[in-house]
Amino acid sequence: MEIERKFLVQPIAFEALAKKKNYIKQGYLNTHPERTVRVRVKNDTGYLTIKGKGNESGTTRMEWEKEIPLEDALQLLTLCEPVIIEKTRFDIEFKGFLWEVDVFHGVHQGLMIAEIELETEGQFFEKPDWILQEVTGIEKYYNAYLSKHTVNQK
Repeated sequence: MEIERKFLVQPIAFEALAKKKNYIKQGYLNTHPERTVRVRVKNDTGYLTIKGKGNESGTTRMEWEKEIPLEDALQLLTLCEPVIIEKTRFDIEFKGFLWEVDVFHGVHQGLMIAEIELETEGQFFEKPDWILQEVTGIEKYYNAYLSKHTVNQK
């Protein structure tokens, strides 16, 4: 089970705050709301991920992920929805929590989204100063949606 919240962020130099940086290229084989199937290449490692339908608030859903050979992931990316998502992910620790900040490239250039994973939906956490508004549960900020639309589409 995955419990996460999403936020838009101010454009700052995340690299200076990050303990780790990863380049991610990902696509979706299926974007049905009941189940999404994602193919991801993170640096030089491939992954296949299946996510179930989210709850009403959009914070909680089932997630299954398995590492796959890089060659398989690259081949599967050719079968994905039309927009392949490219982003740099910065892992930033803040007050006992790991924030993953995605800075998007390509057709989504300029979009920046932070995610935090929680133990429970109501778990308290402090937001860093660079957090803007929460976008948890808003479809247009989810990667499955972005795999079929550009950031400027409403």
